[in-house]
Amino acid sequence: MKKILFSLVVPAVLTFTPPAMAAAKTYEVTIQNVTSGISFTPFLVATHNKRVSLFELGAPASLALGNVAEGGDTAALQAELDSSGGVYQTTNSAGLLGPGESVTVSIDARGGKNKLSLVSMLLPTNDNIVAVQAAELPSAVSSETTVMAMAYDAGTETNSEECAFIPGPDCGGEAFSDTDLGEGYVFPSAGIHGEADLAQSVYDWQGPVAIVTIKRVY
Repeated sequence: MKKILFSLVVPAVLTFTPPAMAAAKTYEVTIQNVTSGISFTPFLVATHNKRVSLFELGAPASLALGNVAEGGDTAALQAELDSSGGVYQTTNSAGLLGPGESVTVSIDARGGKNKLSLVSMLLPTNDNIVAVQAAELPSAVSSETTVMAMAYDAGTETNSEECAFIPGPDCGGEAFSDTDLGEGYVFPSAGIHGEADLAQSVYDWQGPVAIVTIKRVY
C-alpha cells in the first residue's frame, strides 16, 4: 500500500520596513562684511533644492525682493520661501553688520535640499542687495565652503543717492517709493558714484562685498 505524502506549504509573510529618513545636517554660516563703508541689514538665509531662486539677472525683482532691497524688510520673502515645497529651512541674523564685522547663523538641510541662498540690503543705497544664490552645501562633517558674495541692484528704485530716499543710520530717509519703479530688472550693482548725498570715497566698493563661509558642524 502506497503512502501519499502531502506537503503543506506555508506562504512566508513579508514585512516592509520603510527606509529611515536621513537625519538633518546642521551648518554654521559666517558672513563677513569686507567693505569699507557699507552696512548690511539683517540677513535672510535659506536651505533649498535646485529649483528655488531669489531672483534672475535681467528679470524684474519680485515685490518681496524689492522690500529687501529698498528697506531691508525680509518678512514677505521669508514667508514665500517658508511656503515653498522646495525650501527646507529659513533663518535670520540680527542687527546691522558694519564694515569688517562678521555674523554667524545656524541652519539645517536635508536630502536634495542641499543648496544655500542668502540676501540682505546694502546701506546706504537706494535698492542694492548682497546675495548668494544656490551655493552647494558641503557634505562631510567639519568640511567647509567659501563663497564671495557680490552686490546686485534690484532695479526697483532709481539710484539717486539722495538720502531722502535711503533708510538707515547714515541717511534716515524713506524706505519705499510708490512712484519710482527704477530700472525694472536685476543687474550687478555699479556701486556708489558720489552724485548726490553719498561720497564715493566713503561708500563705494569694488568686487565682492562679503565673504561667506559655510561649515557643516553635524
